[in-house]
Amino acid sequence: MDLKGKRVILASGSPRRQELLAGLSIDFEIDTRNSFEEKYNPETPHSLVPALMSEGKSKGFHRELEEDEILITADTMVLCFPQGEGGMEQSPILGKPHSREDAERMLKLLSGRDHEVITSVTIRDRHRMLTESDSTIVSFKDLSDEEINHYIEHFKPYDKAGAYGIQEWIGYIGITGIKGSYFNVMGFPTHLVYRMLQEFIE
Repeated sequence: MDLKGKRVILASGSPRRQELLAGLSIDFEIDTRNSFEEKYNPETPHSLVPALMSEGKSKGFHRELEEDEILITADTMVLCFPQGEGGMEQSPILGKPHSREDAERMLKLLSGRDHEVITSVTIRDRHRMLTESDSTIVSFKDLSDEEINHYIEHFKPYDKAGAYGIQEWIGYIGITGIKGSYFNVMGFPTHLVYRMLQEFIE
């Protein structure tokens, strides 16, 4: 892609996002310094939270952008569909687990069910900001306690929304279906990022 002299900054410490952006053959630098606190109103529709977080990260970047710079931020959340009729008004958000017990709780919640992964991407320069989101539906088989414990013990998924990485062992043995972008589940919908960058530099 011809960036027309623009310098791309990825404001994310995620090795997966860094790997996927590099896979688009785009030169970029990494700068994760940020003042944004990832908080939101509990009454916010959960499907909108990733966009709010992504835009917050962009606005919270630690300095003003130079004229030739483009900043990319992103946020991924897992929404677990409620079981049965009635019940919860909103799908509960599964962020990054805070402990082994939290990771176990999340994986048991995902076991045998479908869930939605939403990633929002924000691209900004000195003059404008663009945010778009992508959604993928993922299906898990029933996971045994032994499988959940093996995954947590060996892969320690504490930096992953929903306590799992689709590209890791639990994805190999547990995911039975996917509708949408695989890379979105990894946390960076590459097709969307590429199109957004194309539109942004025109």
